[in-house]
Amino acid sequence: MKPSNLSIINKSFEKQAKNFESSSMNFSNEDYINYVISAVTPNPSDTMLEVAAGTCAVGRSFSPYLKNVVCLDATTAMLETGKKEAHKKHIDNIMFVKGFAEDLPFLSESFDIVISRLAFHHFTDIHRPFKEMVRVLKPSGKLVLIDMEAPEENLRKQRDSIETLRDPSHIHNLSSDEIADLFYENSLKITFSDKKTIPVSLDSWLSLTKTPQSIREKITTLMIDEIQGKSKTGFAPYLKEKNIFFDQNWLLTIGKKPDNN
Repeated sequence: MKPSNLSIINKSFEKQAKNFESSSMNFSNEDYINYVISAVTPNPSDTMLEVAAGTCAVGRSFSPYLKNVVCLDATTAMLETGKKEAHKKHIDNIMFVKGFAEDLPFLSESFDIVISRLAFHHFTDIHRPFKEMVRVLKPSGKLVLIDMEAPEENLRKQRDSIETLRDPSHIHNLSSDEIADLFYENSLKITFSDKKTIPVSLDSWLSLTKTPQSIREKITTLMIDEIQGKSKTGFAPYLKEKNIFFDQNWLLTIGKKPDNN
C-alpha cells in the first residue's frame, strides 16, 4: 500500500537529500542521537529496523551497538545519500531498502527494535504505519517513536499551515497524548517518555527544503510579526544574534511489545 501523498513526499525529500546531513540542521545531531541510544539500551545481538529512515542517520549511529540494521524509506535519493555516508564510515552491518511504512516488506516478528524519527508528521494515516511497526517487532521488542510535538491546541492549525507552506509533504504534528494513544491502542507498554527542546534556525530550516523565495518571505514576515507582538504562528519565534530562531519539542517514546508467553 503506497502512501496517498507519495509523489509529494518524493518531490520534497529529493530536494532535501543533498543537504540532509548538513551540520546546520538538527537531523543528524550527535548529542541527541547518543541520548536516544542510551535510552534504548540496545544489545549486541539485536536487529533494528528504522522506518521512514531518510538518510538513516539514526540507524548508522546505532550500528556499532547492534548485530544488523535495516533502513527503509520511500525516497531513493535519501537512501542513496545514507548509503554513501555508511560507505565512508565503513559500516558493513547495514542494509538500505526502498519501501513504504504502510506496508513493510518484512515477516512478522523480525526485529528486536523498530524505530521511526521525525516521520509521522508526514503520514496521512498514522495508524497503519504504527500497526506495521508493531507487526514486525518481536515479542518483548522495543518500539521507538520520535517526532515533533504539536503546540497548544489553539495554535495547532496555524503552525501546521506554515509547516505545510514550507514543506507540502507535512500533514500535521501530533500531541503527546496522540502519540501515547498509538502505543496504548496497540497494547504496548510505554517504558520511557521524554521531551527535548531543539532550537532551529529559520534560515537553515527554509534552506533545507529549498523553499521558494516568495514563500520564504511570507513565512519570515509571519515570524517577524509575532516577534513584534502581532498574530501568533504556533512557533513562538525569537531573535538570537539578530537571526530568527524557534524551538521544536522532540518527543521520544519507547514502548515494549508484550511477550507471547
